[in-house]
Amino acid sequence: MARRFLSTCSVLLLSLEAVADNWPFMTLRTEPFLPPQVQVTKSGPTDPGYIFVGPRGNQELGTAALIYDEDANLVYQGPREVAANFKVQKLFHEDVITFWAGEMTDLGFGYGTVHILDNTYREIYTVKLQQHFVAPDGVPRDSYIDLHESRITKRNTLLVTGYNVTQRDLTSIGGRPDDYMLNGMFFEIDIATNEIVYSWSALDHIEDIPLQGSKQFWSEDVGSQAKPWDAYHINSVELMKDGYMISVRHYWSGFYIHNNGTVGWRLNGEIGAGDFQIDSGSVFSWQHDMRVYNETAEGFVLSLFNNANNPSEAVAPTTGISLNVDLVNRNVHALRVLNDEDDVIHSVSQGSYQLLSDESSHVVLGYGSIARVKEFDANNKEVLTVQFGEDNAVASYRGFKCAWKATPFWPPALVVERAGPDSVRVYMSWNGATEYDNFAVYYSLYSDGSHNKFKAMVKRTGFESTTELTGLLPTGYMQAVARKGDVPLGTSPVVAIISPAEPPVASPTVEV
Repeated sequence: MARRFLSTCSVLLLSLEAVADNWPFMTLRTEPFLPPQVQVTKSGPTDPGYIFVGPRGNQELGTAALIYDEDANLVYQGPREVAANFKVQKLFHEDVITFWAGEMTDLGFGYGTVHILDNTYREIYTVKLQQHFVAPDGVPRDSYIDLHESRITKRNTLLVTGYNVTQRDLTSIGGRPDDYMLNGMFFEIDIATNEIVYSWSALDHIEDIPLQGSKQFWSEDVGSQAKPWDAYHINSVELMKDGYMISVRHYWSGFYIHNNGTVGWRLNGEIGAGDFQIDSGSVFSWQHDMRVYNETAEGFVLSLFNNANNPSEAVAPTTGISLNVDLVNRNVHALRVLNDEDDVIHSVSQGSYQLLSDESSHVVLGYGSIARVKEFDANNKEVLTVQFGEDNAVASYRGFKCAWKATPFWPPALVVERAGPDSVRVYMSWNGATEYDNFAVYYSLYSDGSHNKFKAMVKRTGFESTTELTGLLPTGYMQAVARKGDVPLGTSPVVAIISPAEPPVASPTVEV
């Protein structure tokens, strides 16, 4: 059998360095942000919601958890850090936003922490995995949660993945007795207490998931602690009624794990392999993001993001697939195959499949290593495309569309610049706020903003709203109130009018 090895770094593109691409970025007066300016194309009715991405590979200040609306406006930028799995989930019956943040290694996985924020963006839970793991560089980490999964379950626990460097005899696949490999693991963590309530290790079940079955074949340039062999590459975990479904990318398979840890069955993406008979529409490879719907004792619906490609060969268009899994007869047939024929994509790594609702049957695909998010309607027609970087230069591990309402705990930001002898230009924004629709602008002669006078009502326009006011004294102070109709939601600090010779200073915001 020919030995083929695909560099994990190239396969996953998870540690993209900043590149000098030609993609446009936003510049703002009220915030020191530099997010990519997204391009939005709509070709049909869409479901409501905002676009959630965590771009990497562009300018440093553009690397953060980002929310955009369908009009290509920035809504929220989070802390300047590498972020993944940024989305809205339910916790204790309330909407929260969650994201992983940390260090992405050049081996295709990461070490980090999962942050859970309420609808004011206050961090209400911080989830860590503090195990006795071995890292490729031998340096201990504060938390070993991998970037691939951070799924809140109905029992208010968090499913996460972890990669532990493990010494193993790999002579059975052509390696050496003292080689190193990555042990694929997953954990269920109680969010309120941060206690591990369940853990599973692939190497504890090597008889059911043999190393010889990995598509990531061993090669002479792997096997050291610094560059361990990645046989498994678990990238999603789904809670089922009596166990778990895990996506094992390097086996082109999903495995059902019983609650006692034993392997129940394998659903393979190749015809004639695994424990199920699959039809031609159900073929998949190098997949991500397996999700389970409508589970019964007889079967369920399984969705996944079918990469179908790797850096060495472009095999087929990347697709989103929905499958009917018959547990009684052990067969699988395709229900939906999503592909924009006018924009065929070959995504070599990462990606996500999100069913927006049972009612609309709309689906959002995040294309991972290709900087696009697409929405498809019930007839499998593309109705929305959002692009946030150049192809193969910018990636977002997953991309989502989520309904979200938030009123930040920090105040709106305000910058006032003198535009002429008796005129000023006012810039206003409120990072992350979704509910306000206008700003009321006030002028005062006093630094505490007292005895102020209403000067203008400014309609919200995108992330940053602006207006020009005339008839003002050469000096003075201003303040802006973000409102929904006439109801105040947030008030900026009092800001002094500055001359063009002075550098603009935004009103203080809170780093989160």
